[in-house]
Amino acid sequence: MRIDLHTHSICSDGSDIPEVLVDRAVAAELDVVALTDHDTVAGWDAAAAAGERLGIKVVLGIEFSTTNVDRGQHLLGYNLDPAHPAVHEILRRGATSREDRVAGLFARLDELGLSVDREYVTSLAGGIPSRKHVAAGLVKAGHVATEDEAFAQFLNEGASAYVQRYRPTIEQAISAIRDAGGVAVIAHPRDGKRGPGVSEERFAELAACGLDGIEVDHQQHSVEVREELRSIASNLGLASTGSSDYHGTRKSDHDLGCNTTEPHVAEALLGANFDGR
Repeated sequence: MRIDLHTHSICSDGSDIPEVLVDRAVAAELDVVALTDHDTVAGWDAAAAAGERLGIKVVLGIEFSTTNVDRGQHLLGYNLDPAHPAVHEILRRGATSREDRVAGLFARLDELGLSVDREYVTSLAGGIPSRKHVAAGLVKAGHVATEDEAFAQFLNEGASAYVQRYRPTIEQAISAIRDAGGVAVIAHPRDGKRGPGVSEERFAELAACGLDGIEVDHQQHSVEVREELRSIASNLGLASTGSSDYHGTRKSDHDLGCNTTEPHVAEALLGANFDGR
């Protein structure tokens, strides 16, 4: 059984509509796929309907953008109730903040002589444009050669065009997920693009706050890092998950199913029997 617990659709910063993502998950011979768009559940209904039609189990989730001490940190939540007041408030504040930030980004880039085609950037998003969509606009305008370059030079925290937005603390997000009946898994905690990564001591603190798992098998983690994270998870009694972090054409080398979660881990984490899907 092949289980991929981290993917993105056009509802955040992926390139596929939810139905197409699920169809491609079937083509990739996945048995279970989770839709975990950034800070939105807009694709849930379409993905679930596609899963029913195509005979693949779709896990409904979300990837919250949080602050972990002094760095940004993504946090995956599964099987949560998005209408729960704590989750609803994070989503509401996040959406308003994202709208304000993209307007601020456009203005900041204009000031820097780095104007982008706003209609093009907006067309890439199924909802509110993210920094990744703006990065694509910078590439199209010829200001940079790649999206990674756009982030490094202009869009990352501390860079000239960076605009802050609301992010809950990771502790607040873990609490909201758990209060809403879900489980929380820290995403790609050693991806190398956000500083040195999460320490073992910090993992222990987050486990005490209710963290349920660590995304261990991820394309941004080396073999050595995966071994270390798996050991930390085992020591703390946390689940070790694996996933693609699929974004369609928006991110290379993250093909559906390139990393997967062991069935017994997924079943214990999510309280599901996938053999009987």
